[in-house]
Amino acid sequence: MRKGFRAGFAERRAGAGRKGGTTAYSAGGARAGLAAAGASPGASRIGAGAGPEGSAGATTNRPRPRIRPHFFKAHGHGNDYLVFEEGDGPVLTAEAVRRICDRRRGVGSDGIVVVEAGRRGMGRGEVAVAEGAGVGAALPGTGEVGPVRLRMFNPDGGEFERSGNGLRIAAAWLRRRRQVGGDPFPVRVGGDRVEMRVGAADQSGVRDAAVEMERAEFPVGPPFVAPGAVGRDGRVRLAVDRPKKEERVVRAVAVSIGNPHAVIFGEGWTRGEIVRLGPRIATHPAFPQGTNVQFAEPPRGRRLRIRIWERGVGHTLSSGTSACAAVAAAVRTGRLAPGRATVAMEGGAMEVTVSADWRVGLRGPVQDICTGTLAPGLLAQIP
Repeated sequence: MRKGFRAGFAERRAGAGRKGGTTAYSAGGARAGLAAAGASPGASRIGAGAGPEGSAGATTNRPRPRIRPHFFKAHGHGNDYLVFEEGDGPVLTAEAVRRICDRRRGVGSDGIVVVEAGRRGMGRGEVAVAEGAGVGAALPGTGEVGPVRLRMFNPDGGEFERSGNGLRIAAAWLRRRRQVGGDPFPVRVGGDRVEMRVGAADQSGVRDAAVEMERAEFPVGPPFVAPGAVGRDGRVRLAVDRPKKEERVVRAVAVSIGNPHAVIFGEGWTRGEIVRLGPRIATHPAFPQGTNVQFAEPPRGRRLRIRIWERGVGHTLSSGTSACAAVAAAVRTGRLAPGRATVAMEGGAMEVTVSADWRVGLRGPVQDICTGTLAPGLLAQIP
């Protein structure tokens, strides 16, 4: 990370507030905890596999957005997203998300970011998307500027809170459209304000993109963790079934980077373990809204290696919030001191900074892939 990564956001932060003996949980042992948490299996969700709308997450009554057919595609170390503008086109139903993200029958991606039409202003220096106008424009009939607001959807059709790579790819879209420059700028996602900065593309279409993820938190209850799941050691003890073998117990550090994570430290994680254990942990009753799972090896110096199972996605080559959660968990458990660390994932490495007050910054490359337009015939096939 170049000098000044965190300092570049300091001025923007001035005056900006922020809201501010254990029992192993088995697959059948946390139903009472879910009931106490008020989980409703039929609720519409933001965020893995909870009903027809896909990924579990915070309950929302917001209607699904309509999108324009034009898209931008980019990736961060193999974790790719499509960016659409909100518009007057088809409704982005769960089935529409699944079809668009399908790598054989659609465009193919690990998720979708929708840039909403503008709302009334949040403050000076914030950019807006107004219907028919473009980012940074005054809202029609108001003369006021609203912030960029983003919504994110997993390929299983469910809406979720946020993605570090999704945010950085959205920043690349804004830079391509010349709606932001090289200075930090804020956006709204999942009900929170985050700050981003993105550079110009080099000859390969690669951009340096950074995002301040606000503070990491370590939940001990709803909405991300079932009541009583976190033990005295600060970890969630999970009993995971193993075929034809005794039950295996793993201990996870629950972390929130605005979305849920379970970080498990161990040596020599294999792809087979990730594929076998990942879905069991991601949908475990100890995590009422599902969780992203990081299989982390103990740090070596300031370098941390992880493998990832994403809620609503599956095995993933890279994930920005997963990288942040892993470093935060390493600091929380005394494996790392606060500061900058490199997180190596199967797709590549990113740099994460965790401060003593748990503020988290993420930085890494984003590569432009293509722009395109959904064919009318494809849209017509989507219910």
